Amino acid sequence: MAFELSPVLHMWFVLALTAGTMVSFAVEKVPVEVTALALLAALLVFFQVFPLNGPDLQPRLSPEQILEGFGNPSLIAVLSLLVIGQAMVHTEALTPVIGLLLRLSGGSAMGGVVLALLVVLCVSAFLNNTPVVVMFIPVLQALSGKLSRSPSGLMMPLSFAAILGGMTTLIGSSTNLLVSSALTGLGLRPLGFFEFTVPGLVMAAVGIVYVVFVLPRLLPDRASMTTQLLGGGKQFIAELDIAGSSPMVGSRSVAGHFPQLPDMTVRLVQRRGRNILPPFENLVIEPGDVMIVAATRNALTEVLASDSGHVLAVEDDAGGRTTEPSVPTSDRMLAEVMVAPAARMIDQTVDQIGFHRRYGCLVLGIQRRMRMVQARMGEIPLQAGDVLLVLGRRDDVEALGANRDLVLLAWSTRELPRREKAPLATAIFLGTVTLAATATVPIAVAAVAGSVLMVVTGCLNFRQASRAIDRRILLLVAATLALGKALEVTGGAVYVAQALVSALTVPTPTATMIVFFVLVSLATNVLSNNACAVLFAPIAVNLAETVSISPHLMAITLVLAANCSFATPIGYQTNLLVMGPGHYRFRDFLLGGGPLLIVMAITFAVVVPWWYGL
Repeated sequence: MAFELSPVLHMWFVLALTAGTMVSFAVEKVPVEVTALALLAALLVFFQVFPLNGPDLQPRLSPEQILEGFGNPSLIAVLSLLVIGQAMVHTEALTPVIGLLLRLSGGSAMGGVVLALLVVLCVSAFLNNTPVVVMFIPVLQALSGKLSRSPSGLMMPLSFAAILGGMTTLIGSSTNLLVSSALTGLGLRPLGFFEFTVPGLVMAAVGIVYVVFVLPRLLPDRASMTTQLLGGGKQFIAELDIAGSSPMVGSRSVAGHFPQLPDMTVRLVQRRGRNILPPFENLVIEPGDVMIVAATRNALTEVLASDSGHVLAVEDDAGGRTTEPSVPTSDRMLAEVMVAPAARMIDQTVDQIGFHRRYGCLVLGIQRRMRMVQARMGEIPLQAGDVLLVLGRRDDVEALGANRDLVLLAWSTRELPRREKAPLATAIFLGTVTLAATATVPIAVAAVAGSVLMVVTGCLNFRQASRAIDRRILLLVAATLALGKALEVTGGAVYVAQALVSALTVPTPTATMIVFFVLVSLATNVLSNNACAVLFAPIAVNLAETVSISPHLMAITLVLAANCSFATPIGYQTNLLVMGPGHYRFRDFLLGGGPLLIVMAITFAVVVPWWYGL
């Protein structure tokens, strides 16, 4: 059943829905996904019951048009690039890049972060921002680990650095090209390649100072609880058997420590049945030595994931010790399990239990809160509350959750990095970025092909790829695209633009440019930067004629303002890219990006009139 309504009522309904949606996104009393789904449902039901018909009596906004955002190429590209980024993280393919940044920054992780952001700023002036951000997401994730801080303090600065770099040249952003194209459509010459580079560089320089030194202090440390749960600082007792190919062979202790094991504390060295206790004075490591170490989970993971020549010893099927883990590298998972009170394995050692034979998992380390044990892992009687670091197939690890003697710490499960796939993942990634950056194929095509190759070649399994897709991004983009379509069809967007322009009562060219900059910079965070470029281009030209200034100055104002998509995640797709890795909420962008909008407006008000002699 359908009813006719005045087109004006359609417009006001969409405007009210827009206002309500933005308030809900900002307040977050309900999850973003719920708001997005409610928005889609409201549009579908309203325009089904009250269709907006055109002159041919056909609906101007059909259900297919409302839902077409789910197939939007930009959305598909963003989701595919998330999968590619996850593959780069899982294979640790960017470890050499991190090492280079640390070397160039003198070994300082914070210096590496600053250098990475500056590189992003410069590269984004000439390449598409999206692949640049995808490239550096895993880099900054790793650097955040070096700094022992949450990625939430670095992901938003990464996106903002790319946006700032994009406002310096004509090809720095698709927004810039759209404005230049609009000028051509209005009978004016296009913008020059470096026509706004000087004011853009000044604004970018001021912005990057804020991004590096102020923004991280405003962002929440939302992943810190996850870091604590994963036991970044907990010490496990583990056993390293030194193989003949190990770089440890021939190494000598220095002041009781081994420089090759900076993240491990050696508690005991066993050599041909003889125990060597600390302090170690000029001890030279030989093949076949067994080192009992205290190390964090991350340090042990590093040993497992690398071809280091020293491996973690486990019991074999005959009850002895072996150094050959029998778990395929393609299906290895690390997890932590706690020995339950009154468990049958209390006072028994791992070897006596036959843990590997019984449960299919290898015990790599034992963590005990009360005291540090100096003994081989296979000789340590287990106690209630001991935490075992285990390695096994996913099915075997998950089966531990049903065992009454053990408590599987579900949040601790994590796949072991597949470093042997790093060269392949790097090649796929570089191919994807090259195709997208050179516009050889559309970015959506390159991204989908790259993500599929990551799964097909084993750099990432299907389960890991599906987990990399953030449903918040999927629903948020699809819903806001539907809202944008409704604003366009009902005339709501034009109405808002005209209302904003009517508020420009200041007559001077400088004041007009400043007010126009503020209005567009606010609008670009509600709509999108590209939508603002198309919508405000003719308005900018008309304003220029009204106050008798060059239309290209107003076009430059539009370019710089439309690139200020800092205050919401929907303003620019790089904000959406970092939303998941940074564990951000909608209001985090208001908190971190809002002050940057003010900084950009003040910088524009000072620099642009001075540079252009107004």
